[in-house]
Amino acid sequence: MSATRPAAVVVLAAGEGTRMKSATPKVLHEICGRSLVGHVVAASRELDPTHLVVVVGHAREQVTAHLAGVDAGVRTAVQHEQNGTGHAVRMALEELGGTVDGTVIVVCGDTPLLTGETLRALAATHEADGNAVTVLTAEVPDSTGYGRIVRDPATGAVTAIVEHKDATDAQRAIREINSGVFAFDGALLADALGKVRTDNSQGEEYLTDVLGILREAGHRVGAAVGSDHRQILGINNRVQLAEARALMNARLLERAMLAGVTVVDPGSVFVDVTVTFGQDALVHPGTQLLGDTHVGEGAEVGPNTRLKDTRVGAGARVDNTVADGAVVGDQATVGPFAYLRPGTDLGAKAKAGTYVEMKNATIGEGTKVPHLSYVGDATIGEYTNIGAASVFVNYDGEHKHHTTVGSHCKTGSDNMFVAPVTIGDGAYTAAGSVITKDVPAGALAVARGQQRNIEGWVARKRPGSAAATAAQSSSEKDSGHH
Repeated sequence: MSATRPAAVVVLAAGEGTRMKSATPKVLHEICGRSLVGHVVAASRELDPTHLVVVVGHAREQVTAHLAGVDAGVRTAVQHEQNGTGHAVRMALEELGGTVDGTVIVVCGDTPLLTGETLRALAATHEADGNAVTVLTAEVPDSTGYGRIVRDPATGAVTAIVEHKDATDAQRAIREINSGVFAFDGALLADALGKVRTDNSQGEEYLTDVLGILREAGHRVGAAVGSDHRQILGINNRVQLAEARALMNARLLERAMLAGVTVVDPGSVFVDVTVTFGQDALVHPGTQLLGDTHVGEGAEVGPNTRLKDTRVGAGARVDNTVADGAVVGDQATVGPFAYLRPGTDLGAKAKAGTYVEMKNATIGEGTKVPHLSYVGDATIGEYTNIGAASVFVNYDGEHKHHTTVGSHCKTGSDNMFVAPVTIGDGAYTAAGSVITKDVPAGALAVARGQQRNIEGWVARKRPGSAAATAAQSSSEKDSGHH
């Protein structure tokens, strides 16, 4: 197989992760819009392996179901008892028929920062050096808890990997550590796994023991030192989860900025791996961009904005807004303090203004809903103006109903549109109207009670009150003018 195409990648994801203190399996915890194991699968997939196998154990039904949604081509192998990493890899090889001809890459399911580029470099080193096994290593500032890489002082060859628990004081001083990522010759791996013993402090089959077995049999054992030790960080608790999220987020924002996006304050902006940008997009502080969100060319989002699965068109402006499953057209404006719910499609140059909520609504080009309004289950045409404090009354307690407003309409403030109802093109509605019947094109609808003024009511009903005194004073002034 070529260095770019290993025979198999095996992802170890069977552990329980008790230190997460969570009902959620460790590998299903998310950073930047993808599960930990999802990140590892995505990086592994960049190598285009013939087989991609994830070893599952703890909460395997949940993990397997998640993987099926992440990558339909993933195969799973079950490790019923967590008897160590060597045992886990044996389960994966059994799933693939016992022996795999070619390079087998083994990675951990809790290392979300690992990149496909690093895995490709490992595979290339492994094949170029003709190794039986190549371990990905890293020099770390603090090696506590990691397996140490022991090298031959004369040749620099890897002689062993010693787990922290089993290491001597001299070995614990070593700063080059095992990442838990390996490239193996598949046939030699299968053979050596049959010889791994369990006489260690954990009573488990360590995959790392394969290196000593292969070395004693006269095979080459090599190492590829990773360029960035942070890529191999494993997640064991919520603190490490947050640290990895910060590193991943910084990586994503750096990529965006180098591609022509302005991020005013990267420390307060959070993005998912699936978010995309057009050139010259501008992201203000306090902004979260999640899921399948796209910010178009020259668009401006934030501050204090959370967009999920939302498309923002070129030149649009979205300010202090929450949007989920919405489309914002080119040069449209949203906010401040707007809420766009799923099914909102705001046309080009349209406006959803301050304290406006929309759901399942299609808004035509140039139409404005400027303030204090709810638009639900509605279609509004082009260049219409919806007056302040309008409510599209779409729910009768059991069913949702639709409202249609035409183009070039002017609806008054404090209107209630009681669905199902249709307002024709060019129609007007008077302020304070409750519209329950269709309004023909070009008509003016007035639907409100007649105003009646009851003279002297305050003096009779509220004698001695401040209001009565003010009214008395006003009428005396008025009579003084005559």
